[in-house]
Amino acid sequence: MSSPQLPCTTPSAWPVLVAPAHWRRLDFISDLHLQASEPATFKAWQQYLQTSTADALFILGDLFEVWVGDDVTTVLPGHTPGFEVQCQQELAEASQRMAVFFMHGNRDFLLGENFASACGMTLLADPTVLAFDSQRWLLSHGDELCLGDTDYQLFRATVRTSAWRNTFLAKPLAERQTIARGLRAQSESHKASGATYADVDTAEALRWLQAAQANTLIHGHTHQPADHLLNPDADAPKRRLVLSDWDASAIPARLEVLRLNIGAEPARFKHNL
Repeated sequence: MSSPQLPCTTPSAWPVLVAPAHWRRLDFISDLHLQASEPATFKAWQQYLQTSTADALFILGDLFEVWVGDDVTTVLPGHTPGFEVQCQQELAEASQRMAVFFMHGNRDFLLGENFASACGMTLLADPTVLAFDSQRWLLSHGDELCLGDTDYQLFRATVRTSAWRNTFLAKPLAERQTIARGLRAQSESHKASGATYADVDTAEALRWLQAAQANTLIHGHTHQPADHLLNPDADAPKRRLVLSDWDASAIPARLEVLRLNIGAEPARFKHNL
């Protein structure tokens, strides 16, 4: 399997991933929020990985519900490997059949090089430009574009600093897991309150696309899958393709993949259990 190239940058210094010539089919997923307490979604993801015919898989953030450091995969003598180790094994097997890329989300931004390397995954910066099928596609998790969520943007600016990251990862694993449970409880309480979440800012999305010299933005985060035309009055259309979250327990199940086939329009399909 030949490696893709990362040879140049956009004017905004965003990396450009040039797809190898043999790539014909690319899959995009995000917001699976994998966790041991949701085995049905894990099983659906496992089946998808084992049956996908894509040349490359792009996971655009929030693969995990929470990630507190790569040491969660450490197996102590006499202990059974945990859920994260199972996920690592599935990704490592998948990476033998297709290229696997991972972009950090707001839930798993602490996933590091050690775990990625053990999985055979390549970490992507957010955003990254993908050059494929004679087009430039802008890839992002999407949270940085939700400018209306000012409280989150302030939180994001804090936790993405090296100082915060180093301080947090220096804490004992058990303490980090306790902190994460508290943050998840706050998030669930916020959702239960019926509060609305800010969507991607259209003007900012257009600015990003212009800087990237791309016509299509692919992102997740909002859990609102849709195809948006951002500039309906312009001669050169610019689009925003939003990925779905995954939930195998929902009725109907949400297990959607966005696929790019060479020479074809982007298409969505649902993985069948």
